[in-house]
Amino acid sequence: MTPPEQENPIKTIVLINPNSNTEATASMTDLARREVGARAQLEGRSNATAPALLTTPQDMREAAEGVVALGVEAAADERVAALIVSAFSDPGLEELRARVQIPVFGIGEAVFHEAARGGRAFGIVTVTPDEQLIASFERKAAELGYAEQYRGTRVTPGDPLELVASPDRLDAALATAVKASIEQDAAQAVIMGGGPLSAAAIRLQPQFEVPLLVAVNAAARAAVNAIE
Repeated sequence: MTPPEQENPIKTIVLINPNSNTEATASMTDLARREVGARAQLEGRSNATAPALLTTPQDMREAAEGVVALGVEAAADERVAALIVSAFSDPGLEELRARVQIPVFGIGEAVFHEAARGGRAFGIVTVTPDEQLIASFERKAAELGYAEQYRGTRVTPGDPLELVASPDRLDAALATAVKASIEQDAAQAVIMGGGPLSAAAIRLQPQFEVPLLVAVNAAARAAVNAIE
């Protein structure tokens, strides 16, 4: 007789970080792991062929190839039941979905759905100043049917690489941007735009009554619900 623990083995979700920052991969994987608890195993993988931070549309396009390769490799393991693309612009998401037979979730797409739930207005805060990238957020909101609820993106001043390297400076800059999104843009929920900002969102939440939505957690919830 098959032992009880082997009848329903715990499934694995693989989180793919489209950039090469292994510390960010570990942080995001830990967040997702805490979100799903005992419902699934979490494994994180970094895209070693990409920069440590993706800041331009060209970065995103170039990272997509590595994301797809990592995802296809992970999906070949029968233990793996779902994949998460853990960068806010979801590089390679649709291409990966077309290549594998298991569910694939992008953290950007997942958190847009969560932010717009109930018809509430929402904004985005990010450290990435690229105008094309910010325009892509507006397009994503429209594509997902949330154009009327989207209140725009607030960008922190300063070099994004330097901010991400200093949690104290990052938190201070993000707090200012979140306050502007709430007070000036009338956001009822604020998305923290980028996987590396996830931990900062949790640190900052006690300062605000409006929810600061963590994209990694939104995708983790969607993924574990899909495989149960």
